[in-house]
Amino acid sequence: MFERFTKDARAVVKGAVEHAEGEGAGSVDDGHMLLALLDREASRASFALASLGATRRRESIEDALGEARRRGGLSQADTEALAGLGIDVSEIVSRVEESHGVGALAGGGRRAGRPGRGWSGHRPFTREAKDTLVKSLRMATARRDRQIGDEHILFALTVRPGLVSEVLADHGVTHEAVERVLYGGGAE
Repeated sequence: MFERFTKDARAVVKGAVEHAEGEGAGSVDDGHMLLALLDREASRASFALASLGATRRRESIEDALGEARRRGGLSQADTEALAGLGIDVSEIVSRVEESHGVGALAGGGRRAGRPGRGWSGHRPFTREAKDTLVKSLRMATARRDRQIGDEHILFALTVRPGLVSEVLADHGVTHEAVERVLYGGGAE
């Protein structure tokens, strides 16, 4: 599959691994791919993200991803659904952090005794991240594109249910908006 990735799409995958390494995460997830997309310049996805204002709101996007990691990866929708069942996620996070330290639910994968340094070696992709890459292939194929570009990764992140698509939508980046910017005549 990777032989069909453009230079920009390969750079996103490589950048996602670098983000995971920088965090000391044990695996690469969709959030890392989103951050790598936000790092890009002069690509189709970077054009769409800039046109939709996401690059200007990068700090807010990073904060939303970080807050969700603090909640153990639960999206705001997940948190609200649990609240409807009488489960206060904020209270659970507070109690866990009292006992185990701030960010204990984030799952950063840092080794004890090695502050600031993450796992060495290969970082696997989470099931969700792998599914996003497969979805990007399917989206490229559906458009009859011969290669998978970084825009296909962005499209896949906007349509797969979960935290990253929720964060993107909260910041004005939906599948429809990206489609409109790239194929329908410009920004909103």
